[in-house]
Amino acid sequence: MRPPAVPLDLTDPAVVADPYAAYARTRMQAPVQWHEGLGLWLAFTHAESNAVLRDRRLGRLWRDREPAERFGSFNLIHRNAILEMEPPDHTRLRRLVSAAFARGHVERLRPWVQELARDLVDGLVERSGGTEPVDVLAGMAEELPVAVIAELLGVPHADRPLLRPWSNAIVKMYEYGRTTEIENSAERAAVEFVAYLRELAADRRNHLGDDLVSHLVSVRDAEGHRLTEDELVTTCILLLNAGHEATVNVSGNGLLALLEHPDQLARLREEPGLLPTAVEELMRFDSPLQLFERTATADVEIGGVTVREGQKVAALLGSANRDPAVFAEPDRLDVGRTDNPHISFGAGVHFCIGAPLARVELQASFGALLDRTSRLEPGGTPVRRPEFVIRGLSRLPVVLAG
Repeated sequence: MRPPAVPLDLTDPAVVADPYAAYARTRMQAPVQWHEGLGLWLAFTHAESNAVLRDRRLGRLWRDREPAERFGSFNLIHRNAILEMEPPDHTRLRRLVSAAFARGHVERLRPWVQELARDLVDGLVERSGGTEPVDVLAGMAEELPVAVIAELLGVPHADRPLLRPWSNAIVKMYEYGRTTEIENSAERAAVEFVAYLRELAADRRNHLGDDLVSHLVSVRDAEGHRLTEDELVTTCILLLNAGHEATVNVSGNGLLALLEHPDQLARLREEPGLLPTAVEELMRFDSPLQLFERTATADVEIGGVTVREGQKVAALLGSANRDPAVFAEPDRLDVGRTDNPHISFGAGVHFCIGAPLARVELQASFGALLDRTSRLEPGGTPVRRPEFVIRGLSRLPVVLAG
């Protein structure tokens, strides 16, 4: 017999706007609780969320969306995704992708990313002139990570505006309470994205370059394994969807947090060496991904409850990152926080493969905002996206001066 349903409505606009108070109230009741509406267990604490992410009996087991003929391309890009696999398939695919990444792509891009961030901030400063509000999301946060992923993959400049609309449409499928229109839009985007990347991969097979797609096309492991075309296409889509969504939302959520805590913004200006630590704190303070599901392949005891084989359990990353058992004064933003084992990048075998690149992008973005401005203030009311799972803003007006 299951306990009463957890009193947490993840579609409530008040919870979407600020889930952390609701997490704190619910976390005190029990570390893991059943959510009747979602039909799964929710892990609220850091220890239990970490266990959900690391326990090998809890897997990412992809099941095609039904009807299969309606979601053919959406299913294809998830069926072959490293994020939806478990060992041994996950081990083989991650080894191949890691080998391609190991060819120095992150460090190759670092100076380029820093220059791009400076240029974007300079553009914001010019448009604002110290008086007019400008949207930092549209003007920088959304542009930089897409440009970086496109540069990483070797996507031609003329095609780069296609990428973010495709990604935006696809990731809306991860939310609860989807409409038919959202689902149809996601499948159309998946069809177009898959077709585009098949053409790009075919071109790279004939004209190898120094980009990641070229290396993914040619990489082999010690056993001679290669990526299938579907795996290559899916890996590129995952890098864009997961990579740019996380970076955009940390940029927006993090800058809003700094604007709402001007003492921490001032501290970061005075101590720019804190930037790497501050980026980790911004990821902890307002996590870009709030929930990550796993499925039990056997009965598993987590936090005093038994998750039965076949049941789902989700780590509430935002709640775990505010757990007072792990973080001193968890609701306080502290850009100098050094004891910070946040799990915003996940944990275990599914730890984010793009984490080093995301850190480069975020340090470049915040570094440029601090270095290229003398004034950085709120310029109006921020607008939050209406989704819960992927937490972010759709608009963040600011006033800047050089």
